[in-house]
Amino acid sequence: MKTVDVYWSFRSPYSYLATKRLRAMPGTWDVRVRPRPVYPIAIRTPEFFSEIRPQWVPYLLKDVVRLAQFLDLPFGRLDPDPVVMNMQTRQISPDQPHIHRLTRLGILACEAGDAEGWAFMDEVSTLIWSGGAWTVGTALAEAAARAGFDLAELDRREQAETARLDAVIAENQAAQDPHHWGVPLMVFEDEAFFGQDRLDVLEWRLGQSGVARRDA
Repeated sequence: MKTVDVYWSFRSPYSYLATKRLRAMPGTWDVRVRPRPVYPIAIRTPEFFSEIRPQWVPYLLKDVVRLAQFLDLPFGRLDPDPVVMNMQTRQISPDQPHIHRLTRLGILACEAGDAEGWAFMDEVSTLIWSGGAWTVGTALAEAAARAGFDLAELDRREQAETARLDAVIAENQAAQDPHHWGVPLMVFEDEAFFGQDRLDVLEWRLGQSGVARRDA
């Protein structure tokens, strides 16, 4: 079976907006869609946001809201942002209590299986990007449970296996780097497709490459 590698981040709104379609893709095509969580660009390249043009962030915010409406997906203000960042100065805090944990948990979920990983990433990213107070009470535990996971057990393993999980994240990042810096990034037969707006082109390429449709 051929494979599509998907480099994906919990802090990327475009990753969130592509998740349900990526999760469903193996039901449409005879292809493995392998989730490979990575850290967001704010963590990998902290100077990125201080160097971009001032129009970039306002456009991004308008675009993701518009796209969520187009896709009929919930979208709300981050509460809190998975990356601790001063939005006025665009400085990334050295103290990051959320994104490392989330990404490591994502790796653990993906190691249980592709479908399990997508379920976890879908439920958690929907909670985060729909404006849910995801660090309050049992919200995150309930999202994990909807995906079939015990958050307490995942957290226990995340603490016990931090070094190993960080190595897996670094391996994913090293595999992504030759192709593109952004997420979501889909790579099929060494050809990269960047962004949720390239999913149609990816599916066209799957068909061109002889991947069978399951719903044919």
